[in-house]
Amino acid sequence: MSDRWDPAAFKARIDGTLRDFLAEEADRLLDIDDDLKPVAEQLQAAARHGKRLRAAFCYWGWRAAGQPDSDALVRAAASMELVHAAAIVHDDLIDGSTLRHGLPTAHLALEAALAGRPRETAATARSLAMLVGDHLMALAGELFATSGLPAAYLSRARPLWATLARELIAGECLEILRTGTTPDLGASLQVIRYKTAKYTVEQPLLIGGLLAGAGPALREGYSAYGLPLGEAFQLRDDLLGLFGSSSRTGKADLDDLRTRRPTALLAETWRAADPEGRRLLARILEGTEGTEGTEGTEGTEGTETGETGETGEGDLAAARALMARVGAPERIEHLIRGRVEQAVRTLDELDIPPYAHRVLTDLARRATDRLH
Repeated sequence: MSDRWDPAAFKARIDGTLRDFLAEEADRLLDIDDDLKPVAEQLQAAARHGKRLRAAFCYWGWRAAGQPDSDALVRAAASMELVHAAAIVHDDLIDGSTLRHGLPTAHLALEAALAGRPRETAATARSLAMLVGDHLMALAGELFATSGLPAAYLSRARPLWATLARELIAGECLEILRTGTTPDLGASLQVIRYKTAKYTVEQPLLIGGLLAGAGPALREGYSAYGLPLGEAFQLRDDLLGLFGSSSRTGKADLDDLRTRRPTALLAETWRAADPEGRRLLARILEGTEGTEGTEGTEGTEGTETGETGETGEGDLAAARALMARVGAPERIEHLIRGRVEQAVRTLDELDIPPYAHRVLTDLARRATDRLH
């Protein structure tokens, strides 16, 4: 690959690397027993989709440090996508999500594959999905270690893997612990930083830089660029989760409300809402701990829920109307713009090749406008 950036060609390289690597692993599982076929199939399906942004940031962490294109580095960068695939399987399992990339999530796909087997199919499928996610994370380490890069290069980046795993798990745990509590922007941004921002942008960049032998100043610059950009990425995801369409996001529209995730959008809505708005939001979330003035309220006209009390389309419409009324989406857009601008300004201060500056600027746009 030349200094010209071709996102489609890069994605094809990553897709091919993952396809071949996971096909070999699926064959190894089937060599053990044919009963593992549903697991082997889902292992491959879990990493089949995506824009490959994490791999791109790893690759350009390497290139921006002055290193040339390398097939071995592409294999190492592809391991970032297996980390992401593992996180998705686990996240969907925790949230009980039904759609990802417009397709059934791993645990539902496994449940369908097990149809006709003994009872407790759903529980069996959930257990298998958990193990698929675990195995994907292990395979990420294997792909990285067997990428073909010199051992001395790999040893420079290997310690960051422990940090990546620790912070990713910490972010997921914080989201679980804060679900249902009074919405708070600071707490939401902390979840965003550790659950998504770091492993999406900062850590792939740093891993690529460490593999390339980047010095402390450049690595600090990668963090200064990567952290705000990673946060902007997830803030955009939160907006699309409630104001995007499932055809665009590939996920169910109701997921964020149904799971009561402590998103920044929810926190900004809570902060800006008057007592009546907070009562409405608390009723929609069915279990969010309200503050003063949220107790003792019965159902709300216009917020239709299912007969079992599940979140429904009426709740989504009511939440969207409230958020729009208090200006929460505009506030989140402001946070996104500020973080992207901060990230791009950082590039001007880094001693990197001009083509790397151009590509990292383009990646900042692609990561946050979600139109490509």
